[in-house]
Amino acid sequence: MATRTLRAFVCSFSIIFLFKLNVFSCQQFSISFQQPSDCGVDNYFDISSLSCVKCGPNQVSSKSGLACECQTGFRVLVSNGASITCQQCPEANQGVTQDGYGCIHCSGRVGENGKCQCPKGSVLVERDGNGNPLNESRCEACNATEPAFSAPDRTGNRCVRCEDSFINSSQSCVCGSSNVQAGGMCFPSNSLPTSVVPNVIFSQLANSVVSAWFSNFMYSSAAACLSFSNRTACQSLGNMCVMNMHSFSTINNDACGLYNTVYRTTAAQGSSQDISYWRANLPWLYYGDQLGLASRILQSEPLPVGFSFKWAQKNSNIELWAAVYSVRGEFLRWESVGGGNLQLCPDTPTRQQSAFTFGTAYKQSCVLSVSELLNGYPEPVFYDVFLVIQKPQEDKHLLAVPLLNTKQQFNGQFTNEGSNMNNWLLTRRLMLVDTLSGRQNSLSSSPGVIRVASNIKIGFQLVPNTQKGQVYPPLMTVTYSDIPVTDPTTQTVTVSFSLEYTMDQEEARIKTDIALGVLGGMAVVHSLLKTASWKRRIASPLIDLQTLMKFLVFYAGDLANVFFIITVGTGLYWLIFFKAQLFVSVLLPLPAQEERFVVYVGCAFALKTVQFLHKLFVQLSVDIFFIDWERPRGKASKHVEGSGEAKSQASPVSIWRTYFVANEWNEIQTIRKINPTFQVIAVLFFLEVVGFSNLALRDPSSDLRRTPEAYKPPYSLILRYSVASAMWLCIGLIQMIYFTIFHERFVEDKIRQFVDLCSISNISMLLLSHRCFGYYIHGRSVHGHADTNMDEMNTNLKREAENLCGQRGLLPNSDTQTFQISITNRLRAQYDRIIEPINRRSGPSRLVDASANPCEQSTKAYHTMNRFLGSVIDHAHREMDYIVKDKLLFERLIGMEFIEPLDKSIFYNDDSHSFADVLFYGNEAVLLVFDTLFFCVVDLGSQNFILAAVLTYLQQLVFRLIRNGMGRRNLASKTLVDKRFLI
Repeated sequence: MATRTLRAFVCSFSIIFLFKLNVFSCQQFSISFQQPSDCGVDNYFDISSLSCVKCGPNQVSSKSGLACECQTGFRVLVSNGASITCQQCPEANQGVTQDGYGCIHCSGRVGENGKCQCPKGSVLVERDGNGNPLNESRCEACNATEPAFSAPDRTGNRCVRCEDSFINSSQSCVCGSSNVQAGGMCFPSNSLPTSVVPNVIFSQLANSVVSAWFSNFMYSSAAACLSFSNRTACQSLGNMCVMNMHSFSTINNDACGLYNTVYRTTAAQGSSQDISYWRANLPWLYYGDQLGLASRILQSEPLPVGFSFKWAQKNSNIELWAAVYSVRGEFLRWESVGGGNLQLCPDTPTRQQSAFTFGTAYKQSCVLSVSELLNGYPEPVFYDVFLVIQKPQEDKHLLAVPLLNTKQQFNGQFTNEGSNMNNWLLTRRLMLVDTLSGRQNSLSSSPGVIRVASNIKIGFQLVPNTQKGQVYPPLMTVTYSDIPVTDPTTQTVTVSFSLEYTMDQEEARIKTDIALGVLGGMAVVHSLLKTASWKRRIASPLIDLQTLMKFLVFYAGDLANVFFIITVGTGLYWLIFFKAQLFVSVLLPLPAQEERFVVYVGCAFALKTVQFLHKLFVQLSVDIFFIDWERPRGKASKHVEGSGEAKSQASPVSIWRTYFVANEWNEIQTIRKINPTFQVIAVLFFLEVVGFSNLALRDPSSDLRRTPEAYKPPYSLILRYSVASAMWLCIGLIQMIYFTIFHERFVEDKIRQFVDLCSISNISMLLLSHRCFGYYIHGRSVHGHADTNMDEMNTNLKREAENLCGQRGLLPNSDTQTFQISITNRLRAQYDRIIEPINRRSGPSRLVDASANPCEQSTKAYHTMNRFLGSVIDHAHREMDYIVKDKLLFERLIGMEFIEPLDKSIFYNDDSHSFADVLFYGNEAVLLVFDTLFFCVVDLGSQNFILAAVLTYLQQLVFRLIRNGMGRRNLASKTLVDKRFLI
């Protein structure tokens, strides 16, 4: 026991020791984190050991913090490249030489840095012409007059020729009192204001910043531009106006005010390139100085070249070039726009270049870090953008692209933010990122505010009624965002770059409204006819609230068809004419312009839903009864209890034939002319697998397959709806054609099979979809009996096949078994009187006879109804007789009976089996359109064909279950067949 305890103790101690050893081993490879700013004045940061090391005696840390240097008044005695030794200058009037290695007597004074200082206009000399050190430094004055015109250089060590502006202004290197010295230059008196406003306005932050860059260079740039026509200075002044958002006001001493002063003053110099807005030597910044010129510039004359999408004449490339300038006004280069120079968001060159394919709705957006912008754009770069116009066998020409700066102010108003072109003031030149103008104290300080071109949009407008792809000059719209710099590492900004193509949609809108008005009027007439037909079929002459509601329901269905026709037609128009055009003549509506179209689709779906639910309600409330023509074929003896006698009575007729026909009717309630499952799978296959969904992209390409590397533009809602609806309708129509022409003829026709089943079963069927209108299937067997054995059944069928018996029709020598019936009020009243005891059971409890047996009531009502309807068909009731006739063509077309059944009911021959109207089978058009709209509405809301297909399938399944379940209940209650037998 003790040995086991000792062994456990040793194991535990070993594990703890190893753990401690591992921790120690990890710690011996760690170092403390230090950086140069942590080292202080007496230490420097050793780049080898990455730690702070103490400087030697009489030494302090250098400005970089990466080395040591001698204190003020100490010279370098020994230096081996790795360390230095410092020694103090022995005499009081000695200063350290400029190189730091010697001490010298100063002829002037000793500066705060411990070195000799000379008065202004003189240079310090510490060595003779051979490089030997002097005992005492000398201060040599530079000759500022002719012919030397010299002045100390920036280091103060040499005399160099002074700046030309001094010589031109005062014939010396001294700027006279009558002149103005600014920015290291001397200017004669001019028309510029003597004081300037170096403020940069950040309107989004409601404040302005005194810019160090403006303070140092704004006046000098304006003066050099005005006085000496210095082109670089003029460009620099224009850049400052751009940094101030081209703001135009009555103030004449801010950046844009100085520019406009110079512009007006130099009017005599003429213009550049014969462009009146482009003053010689100045950058082109404005299209005039008044509002209202935008329409003349943008819409007065189309481009001399047209765009085309296909074949040998294809011309869809947009070629833009930009003249690039530095913030100091230096011309840097000509640059082809593309590949990311105007697109701040990183992306592959292929996708970025897709922006410049005409007709492709390009949009790129991303979120950038403020710290990345500060590091990547220490100074702004400025672009003058031009569109290259290349005619065949001619030289290139450049068309200036006007700029709409939405943050520009004109007399304090943001006139460019609205859509009214008459209030715009167009400009030139843009920048992407400005991290310079927001620096206040010095140019080396961090900016308090930066300005970013957060949204750049290039727009093309198609010339109305063009057939050659002509467009007006493009417009570049720029929106800047002002960002106060607080924590650059966490701050972000959203930027975007897009190209937009528009055309005048007014004509298309007017045509759509005309079509909607005409078709809507026709829908009103059609709905009135439906309402009149409904009133006649329910035998009600009064116009009441129910009539009004019925009209609105009918009108909802017809108006849904109108909206559906217009939206599908409009979508196919845009799809075909945009994707298939050679020369550009139509362009897709913008997303904002598609809202009206989406509203039409929503109206179509909502109204079609009302019609569909109404159809469903009518089908679930139809009156049905099966008339059994079978009669007893003999008598059977039945023993009577109590008397001991056997009583003879007719043999009972089997009810199983009625149950069988009822079951078959129950099964065909939801059959359709299409297969819903195949429909959903096929549509999804063609859209997603084959790639027809790519036809809905907002570009002129008709390719069904796209490479992963290619840019994928956003979807057009109109094209997406067009492709989806056309695909759903095409596959549905193909199924219906196949079902009608092939399947029903050669495979299975369940509607006609049901009519045959009624004849074989000796069962007729009465359907009343309205109070006095419905359908009749004559199923009376030509053999007299159907309740028989197999041999007799086969014999009967053989005799019928060999025409050895009569025909199945209601009339002699007729095969017509199906009829539309219009019955009299008297017949309907008798029908209701027989069925009333059954209907009363589902009413209020006070109307129910508690002593009556429900089964006996149902049986009695069934036999009574069967005898009554059989006798009516056999013309046994003269007061409820009927006639058989054909419907007029016009009656069939408008769905209305002209003759009202007053004395006799009317049976209309119906070879088209229109009794299927009370089934899904006869309403395939409504179901197909409803499914199409449901699929499209879900897709427009989710932009996902797969989700739309799944939800559409579930919708079909749910309504099929509702129709089956409630239809089964209605069948059981109306036919008096126990629902337990409806399997």
